[in-house]
Amino acid sequence: MKSILLIGQSNMAGRGFIEEVTPIYHEHIQMLRNGRWQMMAEPIHFDREVAGVGPAASFALEWVNQHPDEELGLIPCAEGGSTIDEWALDSSLTRHAISEAKFALENSELVGILWHQGESDSLNQLYRTYAPKLKALFDYLRQELNAPEIPIVIGGLGDYLGKNGFGASAVEYKEINQLLKQAADQEDNCYFVTAKGLTPNPDGIHLNAVSQRKFGLRYYQAFSRKQSVFEALPNEEELMQQLQTSATVTIQMYLLSKEFVLGRISQKEFVQTAGELMRDE
Repeated sequence: MKSILLIGQSNMAGRGFIEEVTPIYHEHIQMLRNGRWQMMAEPIHFDREVAGVGPAASFALEWVNQHPDEELGLIPCAEGGSTIDEWALDSSLTRHAISEAKFALENSELVGILWHQGESDSLNQLYRTYAPKLKALFDYLRQELNAPEIPIVIGGLGDYLGKNGFGASAVEYKEINQLLKQAADQEDNCYFVTAKGLTPNPDGIHLNAVSQRKFGLRYYQAFSRKQSVFEALPNEEELMQQLQTSATVTIQMYLLSKEFVLGRISQKEFVQTAGELMRDE
């Protein structure tokens, strides 16, 4: 199995409203939780009670569609609201991400790192010290994970920032975006992905669910083609329409069990439907 490390702040963890998009389930997409791989379901992160849709699910679906005989595991380590200083080399967030990635390496091959962070550093001229801290983090991750050439894909900040809601204070997002582009340009195997044209939740800071799906597609484009993405994908709407997963028996059983555990169906209905699924397999 291949694996991807997810780090950064809330727009990597995901705050898109789950009910606004079609769920993504796939037998070949796993997530690391409580020391075990399990089939991915959103929210992938549980850094906050309000965690929701992030970019990782659509990224992962594109990956498995292009690698039908392989599995992809997601390693969720993003933390909402975190600053670049909270990703210092000796910080708890960085140590946790490295620990989880090393654990995943016991039975997977780490093939990439997805990073999205910067909203919390888009004010009070914090951008002035941002670049060396980001470079130090990337160098340290590669060193500690013994992966000097591992691809790192950096998500840009949305151009809706600095205006409304919780995002009103992020008035220096353009400066951070310039530094993120610079990092992608200067670091080997490092790529920038634009958030141009993506839209937020009503809170003004978090990408909405549809935009997160698009963002994940852009992340995958950069990852697979090994080049930065500075514009919306020309076939983005078509790709969005293709973000469908087949309801295999395994997935149907998973969803059926979920309905039963949540008390939405009776045990009798569960047993009857489960039996029908098994007979039809």
